[in-house]
Amino acid sequence: MSGPLRLLPGTGDTAQEHAARRRFPAGWPDNTTDGHAGHAGPHTPDSLPTLTPRPLRRRRPSWAEDPFDELAERLADVCGAAVHPDEIAAVLESDGLTQEQITGRYGRRDLFEVAEELYERVPRRFPDPEPPPDPWQASPWRCVLRGAVFGLPGLAYVLGAGLLASGTGAIAGLAASALVAWAWNQGLAHRAYVRLASGGRRAAARSLRVGAPVGALGAMAAGLLLSGPGTMAAFAAGQALYLAAGTVLLVLGRERDLLLALAPTVAGAASLLLWDPGPLAVTALLLVTVAAAVLLAAREIVRSGRTESTAGPGNGPPVTASLPYALFGLAAGALTLMAASADGTAVVVLTLSMGVAEWLLYRYRSLGLAALRHSTTPRGFQLRAGRALLLCLAGYLAVLAAPTLIRGVSPGPLLALGAVLWTALLLQAFGTAWPPAAICLAAALGAALGPAAVRPLVCGCAAAALVLISYALLGRATAHR
Repeated sequence: MSGPLRLLPGTGDTAQEHAARRRFPAGWPDNTTDGHAGHAGPHTPDSLPTLTPRPLRRRRPSWAEDPFDELAERLADVCGAAVHPDEIAAVLESDGLTQEQITGRYGRRDLFEVAEELYERVPRRFPDPEPPPDPWQASPWRCVLRGAVFGLPGLAYVLGAGLLASGTGAIAGLAASALVAWAWNQGLAHRAYVRLASGGRRAAARSLRVGAPVGALGAMAAGLLLSGPGTMAAFAAGQALYLAAGTVLLVLGRERDLLLALAPTVAGAASLLLWDPGPLAVTALLLVTVAAAVLLAAREIVRSGRTESTAGPGNGPPVTASLPYALFGLAAGALTLMAASADGTAVVVLTLSMGVAEWLLYRYRSLGLAALRHSTTPRGFQLRAGRALLLCLAGYLAVLAAPTLIRGVSPGPLLALGAVLWTALLLQAFGTAWPPAAICLAAALGAALGPAAVRPLVCGCAAAALVLISYALLGRATAHR
């Protein structure tokens, strides 16, 4: 919560105690020396005490400025934050205050008297500590780069459209291969990120070295099983290999390598605006992209495997901890494919917006930390966190709506799907995995079994449920610590 509770360090002598302390001049007689408290006995000239006179302070005219006031004003921040006069004395000494200045300019006996008077004169003002740096600051350009990496692989379908076979079985094989790859790689990415955080790049590379080939083989088998041998099975195999390699490079932070691997496909898709490269050139470009991605991923795994490991005892959380993330990947893939069957352009917009979605996830976490600093009650924090949630979600939906409005298409279905995916990713970012996985699976099942007209309504209900869960869970301060 904001307004952190400050425990002021005890000094033993507060400012009030300093102000109430009686100061006796040096040599003042002790009235208890004769054993009778309060009775000094008869005084004779010889027994009268010798009083040491204090230096007389020159009375300054009322119209003259007091240099001591100027000193107190100049050191107001130091004196207000001090918990003992000695701290002020140390600052004065470090500033080079001399004894001549103390007695001549300020009219005090020594440095400590100046410090004590400054301590009494300036009220205590303990400033709030400087907030720590925001760990959730993300570079917008890096998120834009990742968004391009997410969207550019779709050009492979544009470039290879002439190679894709028609027929229900062939399309089902390609879709099944994509679903298996999405589900597996989503769970693998979670597993690798956990190992990356706990054991470093070497531990993450160990997970990816085993998991990526297994996932690619499973996706290739699904495509071959449903579409049979042929062009579609080969295309599904290339798709599976690319998705596995892309997962490796993204987890290990090598977005630029992945962008480099995509260059042949991007160039081939751009050439379609001028001429038809032909099936052999298209096949060669797609094969170069897949081979480059696989080789770059293998090289990065080898490099990361040679780094020093920071893993502690054990192998991290069990594999089942990544299960809800894999199920979410399956559900998100199914919802996306159903949306693509209705409007392929909408899916392109959704894919390209993933960079903005990722940046807004970071932005929400930054706003959550700001709400912690500025809220004084749990209710106040909940309102601030809820406002940040609606602000980030509205920003993402605005990005999705703009292209559809330009095309004159109703943005409703795309906005409902985008809200589902973004809020689910937000909950997963805070470690809440099963609720979004269950809701997305239910939405995918309902959209698959029901008519196409009810799919936007199903996604809208799922989005509303996820927003309410996000408001309830992320409205607690403990979720942001």
